[in-house]
Amino acid sequence: METVNNKIGMPVLGFGTLIPDKALTISATVDALEAGFRHFDCAERYQNENEVGIALREGLAATGIRREDIFVTGKLWNINHRPERVEAALDASLERLGLDYLDAYLIHTPFAFQPGDDQDPRDENGNTIYDKDVTLLDTWKAMEKLVDIGKVKNIGLSDVSLELLSPIYESARIKPTVVQIESHPYLPETELLNFCKESDIVFLAFAPLGHGIRPGLLEDPVILKIATDIGKTPAQVLLGWAAQRGTALLTTPKTRARANENFDVDFLPQYAFDEINRIETRQRYNQVVKTGVPGFIARVD
Repeated sequence: METVNNKIGMPVLGFGTLIPDKALTISATVDALEAGFRHFDCAERYQNENEVGIALREGLAATGIRREDIFVTGKLWNINHRPERVEAALDASLERLGLDYLDAYLIHTPFAFQPGDDQDPRDENGNTIYDKDVTLLDTWKAMEKLVDIGKVKNIGLSDVSLELLSPIYESARIKPTVVQIESHPYLPETELLNFCKESDIVFLAFAPLGHGIRPGLLEDPVILKIATDIGKTPAQVLLGWAAQRGTALLTTPKTRARANENFDVDFLPQYAFDEINRIETRQRYNQVVKTGVPGFIARVD
């Protein structure tokens, strides 16, 4: 399979770093690099950028791979949407990661939270405190300045609907080149994918295995039958389907064996691809797209 199929040079297969355990973050990231992964998706919100940075430094030194040969994505968290906070948030992420620039920087969700140090600001009733004094376009304009000064190469959005993406795209001086969204056969997001293809935006699918929830995609009878037919694992079938649609994708293998499995992906026979497209089950696993509040931590992927 082609490792890169887009104008910004983002590898098709990417490693997502949402791993709560810090020691596991380091070992899994090194394992992913050694398995062949060259895209590493990070975020301030994950609270492990220091560990990802350690792993990348160790892994690059051990393998002789150059910084310019990997693609690193970061994300601006909701408390930093005000324009005056955007560059400082990026600088803090770069320092934790030990990097001079990011290949892509995304607005993590389109929801602005009360600015401050608390990543999850709540009122006395436990309700999230949103920031009504900043718009998504305000934040986007500040993101554009990061490209102007060379600290990021590409900017984009995550957990965004087509209804919110479209006006940003139309108004932007520097167009978004990446959109990261939950997508799998139970949530194909076909309309958004088509918009991204027409607009030269990389559609970056997270949770392509349905967060590994069982029962779920990994035990879907259509997926299981195809896996048996072609001699692949259910995970490899799902990742092959995602890549065949023209998306980039993220998985979070926690072991060397799983990293090797998730990197060994090929396009599917046409009949198999078509069968998966006919699956009618519809389910969204991560509701962050509706509120900006992440309440889900992946257990297996």
